[in-house]
Amino acid sequence: MASNLDKIKRHFGVILAALVVASGLVVISAPPAPALQNTLTRTPQMGFNNWNATHCRAEFNEAMIKGVADAFVTHGLKDVGYNYVNIDDCWALPQRNANGDLVPDPARFPSGIKALADYVHARGLKFGIYTSAGTKTCDALGFPGGIGHEQQDADLFASWGVDYLKYDNCGDHLGQSAQQRYTAMRDALLRTGRPIVFAICEWGTSQPWTWAREVGNSWRTTGDITDTWSSMISIARQNRVLAEHASPGSWNDPDMLEVGNGGMTDTEYRTHFSLWAQMAAPLLIGSDLRTASPETLAILKNTDVIAVDQDPLGRQGTVVSEAGGLVVMSKQLANGDVSVTLTNETETTATISTSASAAGIAGAESYRLKDLWTKAVTTTSDAITATVPAHGTVMYRVTPASPVPPPTGVHNLADLPTTSATSGWGPFEPDHSNGERASGDGRVLTIGGTTYLNGLGVHAPSDLRWHLGGACRSLTVDVGVDDETTSGGSVIFRIYRDRFLVADSGRSTSSDPPRRLTANLHDGNELRLVVTDAGDGNVRDHADWANPRLACGDGPSAGTHHLSDLPWTSATNGWGPVERDRSNGEQSSGDGRTLMVGGTTFAKGLGAHATSAVTYYLGAGCSTFRTGVGVDDEVGSNGSVTFEIHVDGKKAADSGRLTGAGSSTTLTVSVTNALELTLRVTDAADGITYDHADWLTPQLTC
Repeated sequence: MASNLDKIKRHFGVILAALVVASGLVVISAPPAPALQNTLTRTPQMGFNNWNATHCRAEFNEAMIKGVADAFVTHGLKDVGYNYVNIDDCWALPQRNANGDLVPDPARFPSGIKALADYVHARGLKFGIYTSAGTKTCDALGFPGGIGHEQQDADLFASWGVDYLKYDNCGDHLGQSAQQRYTAMRDALLRTGRPIVFAICEWGTSQPWTWAREVGNSWRTTGDITDTWSSMISIARQNRVLAEHASPGSWNDPDMLEVGNGGMTDTEYRTHFSLWAQMAAPLLIGSDLRTASPETLAILKNTDVIAVDQDPLGRQGTVVSEAGGLVVMSKQLANGDVSVTLTNETETTATISTSASAAGIAGAESYRLKDLWTKAVTTTSDAITATVPAHGTVMYRVTPASPVPPPTGVHNLADLPTTSATSGWGPFEPDHSNGERASGDGRVLTIGGTTYLNGLGVHAPSDLRWHLGGACRSLTVDVGVDDETTSGGSVIFRIYRDRFLVADSGRSTSSDPPRRLTANLHDGNELRLVVTDAGDGNVRDHADWANPRLACGDGPSAGTHHLSDLPWTSATNGWGPVERDRSNGEQSSGDGRTLMVGGTTFAKGLGAHATSAVTYYLGAGCSTFRTGVGVDDEVGSNGSVTFEIHVDGKKAADSGRLTGAGSSTTLTVSVTNALELTLRVTDAADGITYDHADWLTPQLTC
């Protein structure tokens, strides 16, 4: 159990400056909080925002927002999880008052914002507001932005009872970077002491998914959505490649829902809702709920689809296959199920097929398929097939008849469903330290000053278990008492393969550096991670399993292989899919051409587009990787990228900046005993336009 002092110090990330005790004044100094730590949005936020329905028109007013709050209750939206009623731009007067405070527009909101928030709260809902991280907001009338007024505005919002802040990206930025501007508001919100969801609306301009995880609860990944099929599906394509960056409390946001606004068909709206749920996106209704049709409400209240979005494992779905406008996505769920979407982006009805194996849930004798829209239930031995209308999506929840082992590859254990889990103080925390009793109240895992983005935070005594089914070979993990415990913690970490102890840390204390444990899991059916209190009580025993890398399956067979002939374990790409033996082309699969760099053609390779990452599982059985790299001739002299080769998470080679005006170069790295090889393409820090990047004759020797 943590001390009271520890609890106060960690509450909402505020660092304790001074504590008066009976013996006198004790001053405690510490650096600013490094992370958001507001414990909110452990699943994606759900609610309403008026912008898509009203923009800045006169119908956006107090009466409308009250009517929407009432509709949450009367239409049962509150009952299925929607709880935020948020107002967008144009709520304020164009000028601050003499004290520098924002002033609600008395014509739109005659009762004021606090009274409106109270009205919303009285219905068991939460209230959200809007401003911008610049001198002005985004509407043409130019309402005051928050830059330079962060603490003043945050305090004002807190005094009104605000629960949610959407922070846009308009106005003069005064020479500050996006990260500086959004971090300033994060810190201001934390200092209010009020739990306020922080939604970053930066439009993806500075790739917030690379820095915003510890700044906001969600971050926009794209420009604004409009109520058209082309806009919605384009945004889905842009957002779905960012799956690796989503986690509980931190979400990729492809913008608000257009469901019910009339610009798309109900078939297209079902696709919209399905894809947002599959991508673990915030579900913010953008239509006027006071006049919503039964069809619109049926889409918005589909509890089976909502359950996929709100799944506590917090994983964003990834693309399994994409060809000719037929897209399959798979999403791991907390209970071991998988959600599968079959989306037809074409103009005619099509049959789309995949399998449970391809969806990452192989190993069961049979599977239950529940269609989340029709509610029909069927059984399959592996195949998943549906006839899908133009612009439609069929969405299945796939349940194995028996537990299945993890798929081939290297996994962060926090990404896999446990079969059972106990922790001595609060829940175990994926990718965060233990914190206190609330889910998500920990911080970035830190042991002896070393921080880890991935892992599991627990408190002694704890016991976490996973089903392996004989499919995995090893676990490597760093262990130690988290730095949030400044003194007193002492634990022992033990790893079991079935009933056999295969690794033991010995006694580890809060003053010790991280220790590396490696466990042989060959033929094991169950993995257990156990933490005990080292026999001296469990006060402050905040224990971290940091960067736990579980290796499962066999790597490539002996010989020399072209990478384009091997299956990858994951692939993300900045524009369309990664292409085998073709250049990147455009957004459709197979629309590239023969790989060509500097006038030389190459029969084998991978066509990618910054930013891109393609990962292969090696299984510790390969020795050398060699590849040519260059910007494809299809973009002329345009484009500028950097190629990076990562081996077991560490960069092993870097091409430097290459452009379309140059020729190819060759990279060679050792992969001896490596489990994983990742090929990355970055945009060389100048944007992704024309960044068509080729991996040329990439060969792996095993």
